[in-house]
Amino acid sequence: MANTYTWTITSMSTLPSPPAPINEYVVLAQYLVTGTDGTNTASIAGSSQFTIDTTSTPTPYAQLTQAQVLGWIQEEPNLVINTQACIDGQIASMVTPPISPSNTPLPWATA
Repeated sequence: MANTYTWTITSMSTLPSPPAPINEYVVLAQYLVTGTDGTNTASIAGSSQFTIDTTSTPTPYAQLTQAQVLGWIQEEPNLVINTQACIDGQIASMVTPPISPSNTPLPWATA
């Protein structure tokens, strides 16, 4: 069974849009990605910065949706693939914990 992932915005930082601070530009969004295989769960937090586009009128902050902001974040090349691969690795380590080598006495050493 394939892992499933949930992306959630945890916070955003804004700057006022000129000339009047009627609208605000989102310049930073922090997110949490949680993955599960149905039994095990792993998460990764991250953040994305955005440049201000003064050539367009921003969506009023109060009208933004989580899906819209996640869309901006997920446009970053390879972000979704790399994030989900890291979560997959964490879950795989929970399912099959890595085996650590142990320090074994030398066979020719006397006790």
